[in-house]
Amino acid sequence: MFKILNQEGRARRGEFTTVHGTVQTPVFMNVGTSAAIKGALSAEDLEQIGCQVELSNTYHLHVRPGDNVIKTLGGIHKFMNWKKPILTDSGGFQVFSLAKIRKIKEEGVFFSSHVDGRKIFMGPEESMQIQSNLASTIAMAFDECMPARSDIYYAKESVARTERWLVRCRDKMNELNKMPDTINKEQMLFGINQGGLFDELRIENMKTIAKLDLPGYAVGGLAVGETHEEMYHILDVTLPHAPENKPRYLMGVGTPANIIEAVYRGIDFFDCVMPSRNARHGHLFTKNGVININNQKYELDPLPIDPECDCPVCRNHSRAYIRHLQKAGEMLGMRLAVMHNLYFYNNLMKEIREAIEENRFAKFREENVEKLSKRI
Repeated sequence: MFKILNQEGRARRGEFTTVHGTVQTPVFMNVGTSAAIKGALSAEDLEQIGCQVELSNTYHLHVRPGDNVIKTLGGIHKFMNWKKPILTDSGGFQVFSLAKIRKIKEEGVFFSSHVDGRKIFMGPEESMQIQSNLASTIAMAFDECMPARSDIYYAKESVARTERWLVRCRDKMNELNKMPDTINKEQMLFGINQGGLFDELRIENMKTIAKLDLPGYAVGGLAVGETHEEMYHILDVTLPHAPENKPRYLMGVGTPANIIEAVYRGIDFFDCVMPSRNARHGHLFTKNGVININNQKYELDPLPIDPECDCPVCRNHSRAYIRHLQKAGEMLGMRLAVMHNLYFYNNLMKEIREAIEENRFAKFREENVEKLSKRI
């Protein structure tokens, strides 16, 4: 399913074959939490801006409209009219983000819905059932994303529980994929490495879950409060113990610089709400750094957001116009900004793939990490 086409140092250029098409890696997955990109982009828009994989949220779709509704309508691909791969997270991050309204037990997690307060229980089996109903291409294992600064005693307990949950996820998915009414009988399970900022926990956990021979492995529990240097260190010590022949996914990361640094360390898959969230507030990525389109200096600026960009927005609209739309609260302003930022990220991944193919990724990293982080 995963083939490495070229490697420069630890950076990998690969292809991941799924029932919904082949993904060229490294890849950035565009986040559509509730089966929609926040910013009014359709599936047709995603196709136009080079999206390969869309990511949706298991918890949010379970709450609304309900995974059974989506199953009745033929699965999430038909529901949102997206034919390429879709990854669904497990709901495990809500164990972290809804800390004040949840209770963790061995069986799973008791939630209060953020929508209407109703009680929800989700464990490994429930998460796999929901994701099977959604019929995504890749389903993520149900885990606990502990706070970055957890103490060693809690971290050990949490990692051990997540390991037990992963075995239950695997067994449940194997069962579901054999059922006659399952929409996607080729659904794949990715395991998640946890361990906070403790080297020994990260390493041992990766060794343990690698033995399950899953289709892919994620590194979770990062970008949740630690420094960039701490995140890079965890990747440095953990990834040497991940299977070489399986894709590696760094969850919830990140900035363009984060992505380049993580590719340098051997990561293949990424996702983050940053490009769409920042766009909605006027923060736009360019080849020379980040601009705030709301600034006064762009009021009469006839240039595109990024003169070096070939996205539909930069081909057709000026900074002055997009600034006007944002300041006026027009939905079009948000839509054009999100479209540009997601194109920028998808195109960045294309440039990274080409650099690895041509054995010039080290130079690409040197030239772009600092430049792309700059605020103009």
